[in-house]
Amino acid sequence: MGRPTGWTVRIATVALLILGFAPTTTAPLNAASDSLAKLDSLLLSRRALVGRSRILVRTTASGPVGQVISQVQQLGGQLVRRLPLIDALAIDLPNAAIPLIAANPMVERLSMDRVVAGAMERTAATIGAAAVRQELGYDGAGVGVAIIDSGVAPSHDDLADAVDGTQRVDRFVDFVNGREAAYDDYGHGTHVGGIVAGNGFDSGGARSGIAPGAHLIVLKVLDAQGRGRISDVIAALDYTVANRDALNIRIVNLSVASGVYESYDTDPLTLAAKRAVSAGLVVVAAAGNLGRGLDGSARYAGITAPGNAPWVLTVGASSHMGTTDRADDTIAAFSSRGPGAIDYAAKPDIVAPGVGLESLSAPASTMYITGAPYLLSGTVSTGYLPYLSQSGTSMAAPVVTGTVALMLQANPALTPNAVKAILQYTAQTYPGYDVLTQGAGFVNAKGAVELAAYFGAPGYVLEPDSADWGRRIVWGNRLETGGALTRDANAWSADVTWGATTTAGGQVVVLGVKDAEPWRAGTPSSSRNVVWGQLCGGGDCDALWDARTLAGASQGEGDTVVWGTGESEGDTVVWGTTDAEGDTVVWGTACTDPSCLPVVWSR
Repeated sequence: MGRPTGWTVRIATVALLILGFAPTTTAPLNAASDSLAKLDSLLLSRRALVGRSRILVRTTASGPVGQVISQVQQLGGQLVRRLPLIDALAIDLPNAAIPLIAANPMVERLSMDRVVAGAMERTAATIGAAAVRQELGYDGAGVGVAIIDSGVAPSHDDLADAVDGTQRVDRFVDFVNGREAAYDDYGHGTHVGGIVAGNGFDSGGARSGIAPGAHLIVLKVLDAQGRGRISDVIAALDYTVANRDALNIRIVNLSVASGVYESYDTDPLTLAAKRAVSAGLVVVAAAGNLGRGLDGSARYAGITAPGNAPWVLTVGASSHMGTTDRADDTIAAFSSRGPGAIDYAAKPDIVAPGVGLESLSAPASTMYITGAPYLLSGTVSTGYLPYLSQSGTSMAAPVVTGTVALMLQANPALTPNAVKAILQYTAQTYPGYDVLTQGAGFVNAKGAVELAAYFGAPGYVLEPDSADWGRRIVWGNRLETGGALTRDANAWSADVTWGATTTAGGQVVVLGVKDAEPWRAGTPSSSRNVVWGQLCGGGDCDALWDARTLAGASQGEGDTVVWGTGESEGDTVVWGTTDAEGDTVVWGTACTDPSCLPVVWSR
C-alpha cells in the first residue's frame, strides 16, 4: 500500500529545503556544520530522504517550545510527549527533516529516542539485610521507592501490608498504554518490586525482599515484550521528581537500560537522571549484562545507560553461590564491567547478588509463560506459582535499592552522594577482582545501615573501622583509600557531582579525614587511577588496564596508554567501530597473539 499523496508532497518540500542547505559560501557551511554537531551518532546516520525516527529534542531554556512544535508539525512530524524535566520534546519525524530541526536556534540537541529493555531466600542473609531487620529493627517503613519498569501484578500477597492487608503500591502510572489499573504484562517489574519490598507472605517469610516495609510507586515504561523508549523513562523520572514530596519518594530503581551513543553530558536519559539526583533522589541503575564475550571470556566496557553516568548508583551482579556464606561469593560472569563508553568513567559503583534471585511472579505475564521452568511454589495455596527465579543486573539493582531504603529509614537526612559513599566504604572487597569489575566491592547492607545511622546520631555505638569493610571510595576515576568518612564532608553536598575535585564554589572536595588531616579527593598520595591514560612507573601502575589482556594487569615497561593509540609493541586499540545496523561495537587490536583477539560487544 502506497503512502498518501500529502505525505509525498511534504517530503518533496523537505528535500528542496535540504538542497537549499548546500553551502555556496563559508558562512552557510559553518552553519550546517554547527547544526549537524547537535545530532548524536545515531541520528547522523539517519539523514536520509526516506523513513522516520523517534527523536528527543532538547530546547534552549529561553526558546518558545510552541514554535519548535509548530516547525515539527509543518515538516510532517508529530509530538509524542513533552519532557519538562530536561526541557525536551519526544517527537516522531521524517528523517529528511532532521537537519532542519537541528538548524533551529531554539534547539540545543537532538538524540535518538532509543529503545530500553529490562536488563531471594539467601540474598538477604548474604548481604546482611536480614540482620538489619532482626538486630537493628529497620525494614524500610515510610520510604517510597519508584520502580520504573514493566508494571506490577494487581495484587500479590507479598506486597500487602502485614497488618491490614492493603497493597503497598501507593501509585501506578502507565506510560505505555495509559491504563489506570495496575498490571504487568511482562513480569519484570513485579519481580524487581518483590526484591525491593516483598514481605514473603506466600513463603512463610523465606522469600522476603530487602526492605519489606517500603512502599512502591510503580511507573510502567516497558511493554509485554520488555521494550520501551527512553522518552518513557524520562517521563517517569519527571513524574517521580514532581511527586517526590507528596509520596515521600527517596529512591528510583532503574532495572532498564539502553546503549551508550553519546556522552553522559548530552544524553537525555542520563541528564534526566541527573535532574532527579539534584532533586535529592538516589537513582539506582543496573550495570548491564554485557560482561561476557561470545567465547565466554570476560569483556570490559559494557556499562549501559544511564548507569554510565557518575551521578547514578550503578550496580553490577555477584553470585552468592547458593549459600549465605560470603566467603564463596563470586562475580556473575554476565555482569558488565567498566569503564563506560565515550566518557570512559569507572563503573560499576558496587555489586550485589544477581544470580538465581527468587522473587514475585506476575500470572499470565510473558515471563510467567516463557519462564515456566523457573516458577516456584510458596507455602500457602495461591492458585498459581507465586515466585520466579531470575538472574541479571536487573535483579542486583533492586537489592541495592532495598538496602538504600533501610539506610534512609535509619537516617533520612542522607544525600545521594552520602548514600553512595557509605555503600562503597562499607562494601566487602575481593582481591581477585579489579575495580572495573567489582567497583568498590560487594554490598554490605548491615555495615551500610550501621554507618548511615552513625552519621545521623553521633552517640551511636559503632566501630568505625570494621574489619569486613573495604574502606575505599571510587570517586570518579580515582580509587580513594586510607581515610575515614565524615558526615559533614562537602563531597556529600547536593551541588557536588560525584568525581569532581572542586565544589561549585571552587573549594577542594573533601571526603573525610586521613591521619588527622582532610581527606581530599584526587590527592595522589591517597588515590590512584582506575582507567587508562595514567603513566606507569608510580603508585598507579597496578591500577592500569592492560590493552592486550583486558585483565587489569600493569604496563611493566612504563608505557603511557591512551585511548585510540598504539602502545610500544604496536598493538592498535580500535574503539567505537559499529556494524551496518549500528548494534555491535567491535573492539580489538592489530596483533596476532591470542590475548589480542577482538572483543565483540553487542549492545
